Parts: sequence; C-alpha cells; structure tokens
Amino acid sequence: MSSSSEKIDDLYRLRHSLAHVLAQSVLKLWPNTKIAIGPPIDTGCYYDFLFENPISDSDFNAIQKEMRSIINKGQTFKSETLSTDDAIKFWKEKEQQFKVELIEDLKKDGVKEVTHFSSVDAKGEEVFVDLCKGEHVESTKDIPADGFSIMMLAGAYWRGDEKKQQLTRVYVAAFDSKDALKNYKIMLEESKKRDHRKLGKELDLFAFSDIIGPGLPLWTPKGTIIADELEQLAKEEEESAGYKRVRTPHIAKGSLYEKTGHLSHYKESMFPPMKLDGEECYYLKPMNCPHHHEIFASQPRSYRDLPFRLAEYGQCYRYEDSGSLFGLMRVRSLSMNDAHIYCTEDQFESEFVAVAKMYLKYFELFGVEKYVMRLSLHDPAELGKKYVNEPELWKKTESMVRNAMDAAGIEYEEVPNEAAFYGPKIDVEVWSAIGREFTLATNQVDFDVPKKMNLSYTDSTGVEKTPLCIHRAPLGTHERFIGFLIEHFAGHFPLWLAPVQVALLPVADVHASYATEIAEQLNKIGIRVEQFDSSESLGKRIRKGEQQRIPYLLVLGDEEQKAKTVSVRNVLTKNQVTVSLSDFIKKTEEDVSSRSLDRSFGA
Repeated sequence: MSSSSEKIDDLYRLRHSLAHVLAQSVLKLWPNTKIAIGPPIDTGCYYDFLFENPISDSDFNAIQKEMRSIINKGQTFKSETLSTDDAIKFWKEKEQQFKVELIEDLKKDGVKEVTHFSSVDAKGEEVFVDLCKGEHVESTKDIPADGFSIMMLAGAYWRGDEKKQQLTRVYVAAFDSKDALKNYKIMLEESKKRDHRKLGKELDLFAFSDIIGPGLPLWTPKGTIIADELEQLAKEEEESAGYKRVRTPHIAKGSLYEKTGHLSHYKESMFPPMKLDGEECYYLKPMNCPHHHEIFASQPRSYRDLPFRLAEYGQCYRYEDSGSLFGLMRVRSLSMNDAHIYCTEDQFESEFVAVAKMYLKYFELFGVEKYVMRLSLHDPAELGKKYVNEPELWKKTESMVRNAMDAAGIEYEEVPNEAAFYGPKIDVEVWSAIGREFTLATNQVDFDVPKKMNLSYTDSTGVEKTPLCIHRAPLGTHERFIGFLIEHFAGHFPLWLAPVQVALLPVADVHASYATEIAEQLNKIGIRVEQFDSSESLGKRIRKGEQQRIPYLLVLGDEEQKAKTVSVRNVLTKNQVTVSLSDFIKKTEEDVSSRSLDRSFGA
C-alpha cells in the first residue's frame, strides 16, 4: 500500500493557508465583504464571498499584490477553541452571517465547541480570524509568493442551494514552486485545445439537443463506431475471463430499489417515479446491479456455479443536477461497462485481483502511464446513516480488500469516508497524456445487498450461504471513457479506434479507379475507408483529413498507380513515406487486429 506523500500533505497545508490569505486580502481591500468558506482543492484553493459591489478580472492584480504582502510578512497561525454560543456571538458582532449559520447548524447537531485560527503578525497581534479545523504552514513565508495565481471568478450558491444567495467564488491555483505553477498553466492551455466538448463537435462524434434534454448525449455514426469498438473490446476480454453476458430492462418497480437500499441512499439522483397501468411506481434504472441480482436469484445456485460472473453494457439514467452536467463527463443517460461477480469468501481474493489486473491491461492498451487506485473506506461515525450498520463486516471486508491488493503487489492509497453504502471499494484515478486527472473505474465489494435480496447458494455440505458480490466497471461508462480518450489522444485515436482509419486522395480523376480498387481491398479486411475525390485541390483535401484526425491519408498519383504503391501521410506526425500497397494492407490489418498504439507509417 502507498499512502499520501509528505509533499501532498505540505501542498494541502500550503493551499489551506493560502485560502486564509486570500480572505484576509479581500477583507483588507473591501472591508464590508461577507466571507463564507474557503477549502483547499486539488489545484489550489477557493473562497466564496458576498461583495457589496461586483468584482472582476481587473481586480486580480490588486488582490494578488495584497496576498504577496501578507505572505512576505511571515504571519503565523494561532488556534483558539470557543463554545458554539461564544462563536455565534463573535461572528454576529462582525456581521458575518455565513459563519453564524455554519456554527448554528453545528450547534443543532450537538457540537459544543468550534475551533478558530487567527493570523498573527510579527508584533503578536491578531490581524485576521477564521472558523477552521487547522492544518496550516508554520509561517506564511513558507508559501511561495510566485507559486500561486488567481485564475477565475465563478458564481456559487451558498451551501449549494439555488434558493440561497449567490456568492462569488474566487479560484486560486497554488503550487510549491514557480515552475510547478507554470507547468500547470501550460497544461490548462493544452486542455483547452483538447477539450472533449470542442473536439467532439469538430470531429462529429456526439451532440446534445435542447429539445431532447440536457445531459442526454446523441451518438453520431462516427461516435457510435468508437463506442461499438470499446464494447467489442470489453466483450472479448470478459468472455475470455469467464463472464456471461445479460440484458436487462431500462425500468423497474420502486420496490426493487427499496429492497436493495438504493432508493433510500440515491433517491435524489434518480428520475421521478412513473405510474404504469395503475400499479406501483416505476423508476428509470439508475444502476444495473439490482437487475443482475434478480438474474442470480432466478435459478438455484450451487458452490459449483461460483464464481458466477454477469456482464452488461447496461443503459442507466441518473438525474444529475443541471449545474453539474459537463459534456460527456457528467450526463443523465449513461451506458455502463458493468459486471457483477458472485463468489465465496475463499474465491474473493482471486476474483478481486483479476478485476484489478484487467484495469492494468486496459491502461497499457490505451497508453495510460499514470494512475492511482484508491481504497475507499467507511467512517464508523456514519454507520446507520451513510453506510449500512454492520461494523464487523466493514472491518472484515476492508481487510479482505487490503490483503488482496497487497498479495497481488498492486499499490493503492486509502481514502476515508468514500465507500459505497454497502461496502469498501477501489476507485481508479487516471491521468491523461497532459496530466489531467479523471475518475474512470470502480471495483466494489458488496456484503449487504445480496443478503437483503435473499441471494444464496448451496455449499459443499448442503448448507445455504449468501455470496459476496463484486461490482466492477473497468471502462466506466461509454460517455466518460470516450470523453477521457478524446482528451488523452487529442482526437488522434489509435488506428483500431479511429472512426475513419484511412482516407484515399487520388491526385486526379484518372487515379480514381486505383483509389476504388484500394478501398475494396481495405473494406474486405474491415478497414474503415473514406475517399476524397479530386474535385478539390490536394492541399485542401490533406488539410481536411488532418482536421478530421484520420490516421492515414493515402496520396495516389501516377507513380503509385503504376508501381502499386501508396504514399502514406501520417496525420499525427505529418511525415510521409511510400510503401507497397501489399505492405500497407498487411501492417494496417495487423495493427488493427492487435489494437496497437503504433503509428509508424511516415514516423
């Protein structure tokens, strides 16, 4: 197991401290501002404010100048514990209603005391105070004055409630050096170029329609090719691993989700119920597992049937808040690379590790070099609320996951209070080619729902037992995974995945018959071909092929037609070589069938 490094802890403290510096600076410049919350985040920090008058990007320099002044003064942090009543009185006197509301809610939950941290100057005087649990740098001089930058303003409803006041959120990028900040900004610029929403439209992969509804992607013919190729990959891998494919309906009775516990935990993110033929309420399917449980329960099962692996690319629907929808990354209609493995405790380790190794195989296939597996654990304080109230089973299954990962030599990090309601899980974070982080896959243990669903198998002694269930989705959803791939490859998909793999560019009409001959040969071996006729200039057609990110453009002129060769232009590298037609066909067929990342023609 790997744990969070000291460097990450230091960054957390740096970013947390900088959030206080940001708030202190804003109050110095605009004393009547109301301050809300300001947590550290993965790339820096933010703080939410209610300004008397709106601020804009033109104010960034003034805020940053004040922040650097505070940093250079070397302020320190001092903690103080107050009773909730004293804290409420303190913030009321400062006319900071958001802090008052936070503490009043804590008091309602039974909290008796809260911690405040004060910023102290060189004279020992308190110059700023905030409601805070701690974890700061020793001195603001530990914050690199050239390692942060205010990035943008955004609107944010107080406590995420659109019925409450809209605040101004100030985002700050913060790193431990000037170079790290510079590299982050370079990555952001590259991210804009690779944005899957922008490239998806340019490459005609998917669309959204207001009249259909937000968060409901429409896959175009080209986008559907990518989705089909990914599904075919999953089918092949899962068949070789002993999975059985199933299909399940898009709706089910509410009683199903009541029985599994999903309704009580996820009702807010499920679409409203429907009444069908006067019967009980039906819901659009938000996840596949309850349906798969019913397939398992449809026949008597013996220990000889286990492990029993069911796989489906099931269409699910989740009512995501409209403000959280984001291209393909967060949608309301999603197709999941889902499967559920029913097994005994003795089989658990090998099954769980096999899933993790399937992830690693996919990472290699797609050229994902950086990834982290995070073991998401429960919080004992949340038992009976966020998590099923089975303390011993939580301890047992969390140990089982640790033991399985350790035995396989697969590194992971532990993350508290992020488990599924029914058991611990491994969440997989990956980084794209430019260093952008994505949450893609999950591998979950379920010790609770099989018991609720009365799932059972007969062991070798004839005793009925409840199986464990492993929920896994190595490729996540079509939507999120394709969004990741678009940005990871910048639209330059590997040959096997590209919607159009080869474009034929006859130099003149006289070469059209040779192009048709090549197209027929490539079609026979399943290569996706598009022919650009010679009505436009060759240069214009080459630019068109490059804009569409078609891997290979074959330029066909007199010499190529006579010698039965092709001039292969590699769109990724823009290099061009001439090879025999037979060699091109052979290598292309091999690269597609092996799902190779190699793009060596013209390299």
